[in-house]
Amino acid sequence: MDTLPVITKTYEVYKNLLELNCHLEKCYRYGLGSSLENSLLSLLQELIMAKNAPKALKAGYLIRACSQQEIAILKLRVYLELELANQTKIFQLQSLLIEIGKMAGGWLKSLS
Repeated sequence: MDTLPVITKTYEVYKNLLELNCHLEKCYRYGLGSSLENSLLSLLQELIMAKNAPKALKAGYLIRACSQQEIAILKLRVYLELELANQTKIFQLQSLLIEIGKMAGGWLKSLS
């Protein structure tokens, strides 16, 4: 079973986020950090569901995936504004999430 590039890239973002969250202060790790992890897991779940769903149902999963991607970017912005982690790492994660959004958006457009 082949893994789509968008799923692989999302998994990489999730792995990098786990490393980033290890260094967060406790007061942020279990609130914002956990929330961002859940958003990325939801994004990953929606992408996998879209991959395996019949064509008629793919669009709904992809729309939800795109919304989770936007939410994750906003949460990373909070990391940046509160200076919770290295700016370079946050910008790299944001860049990967933007690329994931473009890939998911292109997939969604291909369905119409």
